[in-house]
Amino acid sequence: SFPYKLSGSLSWAVSSKRVRSDFSQEPIGPKVVTQVPGPESLQLLTQLDQIQNTDAVAFFADYDKSCGNYIVDADGNVMLDMFTQMASIPIGYNHPKLKEVMSKKENWTTFINRPALGVSPPGDWTELLNGQLLSVAPLGMKQVQTMACGSCTIENGLKAMFIAHERRRRGGAPPTPEEMSSCMCNLPPGSVDITILSFTGASHGWTLGAQAASHASWQQKLDFRSMKWPVVDFPCLKYPLEEHERENRLEEGRSLSEVADKIEQYKKDGRPVAGCCVEPVQSAGGDNHASPWFFQQLQQICKENGVALLMDEIQTGCGSTGKFWAHEYFHFPEPPDIVAFGKKMLTGGFYYREEMRPQEPFRIFNTWVGDPSKIVLLRAVLSAIRDEHLLDLVSDTGGHLLKGLRELELKYPFYASNARGLGTLCSLDFPNTSERDQMIIGLRNRGVNTGPGGERSLRLRPSLTFTKGHADIFLEILESTIQNNCNL
Repeated sequence: SFPYKLSGSLSWAVSSKRVRSDFSQEPIGPKVVTQVPGPESLQLLTQLDQIQNTDAVAFFADYDKSCGNYIVDADGNVMLDMFTQMASIPIGYNHPKLKEVMSKKENWTTFINRPALGVSPPGDWTELLNGQLLSVAPLGMKQVQTMACGSCTIENGLKAMFIAHERRRRGGAPPTPEEMSSCMCNLPPGSVDITILSFTGASHGWTLGAQAASHASWQQKLDFRSMKWPVVDFPCLKYPLEEHERENRLEEGRSLSEVADKIEQYKKDGRPVAGCCVEPVQSAGGDNHASPWFFQQLQQICKENGVALLMDEIQTGCGSTGKFWAHEYFHFPEPPDIVAFGKKMLTGGFYYREEMRPQEPFRIFNTWVGDPSKIVLLRAVLSAIRDEHLLDLVSDTGGHLLKGLRELELKYPFYASNARGLGTLCSLDFPNTSERDQMIIGLRNRGVNTGPGGERSLRLRPSLTFTKGHADIFLEILESTIQNNCNL
């Protein structure tokens, strides 16, 4: 079910009748005509490489021809897209509802004139926020701040937790003249040594504060000045979770004890923990899961110690797990302090509780702090989620996909393992990084685009319009690729 409101009394009711997207031009299946990347992509790569680093580029895309759940590359290869621009395409390529937004003349000024929202928002900005972003806010959250991307979302979410922490320390009093002057030289008492607690395997972004709380890849951190903040081992669980509850509970308890110990240690050292940043499912770090009990206990530990809890839903939010927000699975007794969003939401930003709201201007700020045109597009995405009952589709398809992945790991236990997922946010492990990377290349050259996660995980991030038919195509190609890589 979808317990949110679009606007006013128009509710997101669940119906047994599902309206499907009109992807009349969506290919019937993958079609590979060259190796990927092909000659056209390689030529374009050579040109781009003259002006910037291109080591991460997999292929060049033809977005005019891409449609629905299929991406077409510059060489005409048609691939079932299971990675969707690093999990950021919500309802498939060139969805009719999004094309309709662009065709409406009344939307043109919103796209042409990007405002500095912090100082000159458009007249319909409050209406847009209430009607769209706040219509799907996590239950109990009524404040929202837009941002341009995921990294700046986390960066400013960390700042919000710092500001709230220091305001509590001052007892609600305004900052002193000494604090305001000393911070201009990066000195105390205005510049304070407070910290953020994060977990191994986390990936929260690429700006300095976000990368300091990230521990998934060296590329994110090497050569950068980083803060000496507390890092706790994220629980390393056994899958399927329901078959290893006893062992997993012990592992989660060990991690929670470390959380409490780190908070106490840093408090004694005069470097108190102001906030804790965590993903509902660690995504770039390898699709690492934890139980609802773990997250409930984590919230309780944070609350008891005056530590704000930030749930990073940038990759898990907007329906990929079958619920609009993944943390709904955790049944928190009260909302997190901050919930960050991005990717499929088409805009960055975060919801926050009242106590996280800054009391002075220009505290959470930049030139644009978001983009109204993205909210106009989001309105169409939310309409599609409602009209096509896409959360039901994600749950249904996700169960089918996970069942297929588990069948494959039983059939090839020497090569595939740890099938896991919520909704269509699924993953499968391979023996090592090299075998996983060869799997990604092999799948791509058979017409399926996927992505890496952690050291050896295959990360699956299809759009919300991904169906059982798409899943069957993927599972068949996945099995043939496993057989080829294993010389079976």
